[in-house]
Amino acid sequence: MPIRLTDDSAIDFFNRRRPSREERRRTGESLRKNVPLESLAIVPSLDERRDALTLVREQEVGRVSELLQLRYQRMTTDPFAYLRGAAAVMASDLSLRPNSGITVQLCGDAHLANFGMYASQERNLVFDINDFDETNPGPFEWDVKRLAASFAVAARGNGFSEDQQRAAARRVAKSYREWMLAFNERDTLDVWFAKVDVDWMVSQLKKSDIRNAFAKASDKARRKNVDSAVTKLTEVVDGSRRFLNDPPLLDRITGDEFENIVELLAPVYADYVSTLQLDRAALLARYSFVDFAFKVVGVGSVGTRAYVLLLESGDGEPIVLQGKQASASVLERYLGESMFENHGERVVQGTRLMQASSDPFLGWCHGGDAAPYDFYFRQLWDMKGKIDATLLQPDGLNIYAMICGAVLARAHARAGDASMITGYLGSDKAFDHAISEYALAYADITEHDFAQLVSSDLHTDSGAISLP
Repeated sequence: MPIRLTDDSAIDFFNRRRPSREERRRTGESLRKNVPLESLAIVPSLDERRDALTLVREQEVGRVSELLQLRYQRMTTDPFAYLRGAAAVMASDLSLRPNSGITVQLCGDAHLANFGMYASQERNLVFDINDFDETNPGPFEWDVKRLAASFAVAARGNGFSEDQQRAAARRVAKSYREWMLAFNERDTLDVWFAKVDVDWMVSQLKKSDIRNAFAKASDKARRKNVDSAVTKLTEVVDGSRRFLNDPPLLDRITGDEFENIVELLAPVYADYVSTLQLDRAALLARYSFVDFAFKVVGVGSVGTRAYVLLLESGDGEPIVLQGKQASASVLERYLGESMFENHGERVVQGTRLMQASSDPFLGWCHGGDAAPYDFYFRQLWDMKGKIDATLLQPDGLNIYAMICGAVLARAHARAGDASMITGYLGSDKAFDHAISEYALAYADITEHDFAQLVSSDLHTDSGAISLP
């Protein structure tokens, strides 16, 4: 968790004795009296929930209106796509029930599609959570419930039986609980530096569709690097490289507007570079700005401002950075405002807390008068890859649920208290059962909300795309 010290608190922080694992475990165990594990299975009734469509539409504020219809079109692909774009809805639903009281740094949007591969700073391929737009401190089980619900919805979308849906969701909870117990027993530094190496993980998997999926995805991720980004997104015209123009997905700035962008972007970029560690800033100093474009990203993120910057070294070696608008986390409405004034910093600091290895060019800035929003920057496509859950059979989806549950446990143990969580979870299967029942019930809610969005006209040409 982020820590800010005053002069009065510094001495206490410096020499106060920290409680032992056993003391923290007992504290977690005592919290079960207030919120029993069985109560985690309860979802809010439809009558007490806030209207889902209203919550989704409230996120139109501050977004590019011309892209909102595209957002709704993507969300109406299927119930899982809807779930991806409805983090605000689930945050509201989670807030309607008592929570464990054990706070960790939350991903805030821990559905299965937000787990994937990327390059560590040592250039190894690792598997971790890879989206932190909604990160904020909160009750640990909120992330677990969203992850388990996403597996239940995905399993249902794959045509699996109710028992198979329940098994996938239960595997998330069981893996999370067992790995949290393991992290509770490890040395503090071991937990902090733990990471999931993709090559090692593939070697441990038995021959199955999930092993093949990881092998295929890792091969693709290794090819999805700076060179592939440059090849796919740019062209060379009159000896100079520039972004392609493919609106609305990739919209290049040209003419007089480009000159204005250069003038406006220079101080913003300098602000971003100032948030980097000195060695990373020194590395970026070897590159200069070449071109700029708007780029549509994601499902729930569609409509937020996302930019790509093409940079080149003096020898014409290109890199591509992505700048993405950061708004208030959907969790803040229920858990309190972020401690960070800039939401780009909130995303960056949450990423650094939860990921075992983060993008070296992660930084933040404010867009200035021309774009008065917060942003964070990172590399685009640095060996990024993910598993397509729609291609998995029940056994493969169960193994993937186990992997994601373990990774989420590692992230929470790194930024939270594994011993306290372990004390609350206990050693039996009560938590597993409660989370799986919650996940199936929330899959029903998701289908209800999806049908409501489909029946609206927001995703059609006639649909209104701005708030009344």
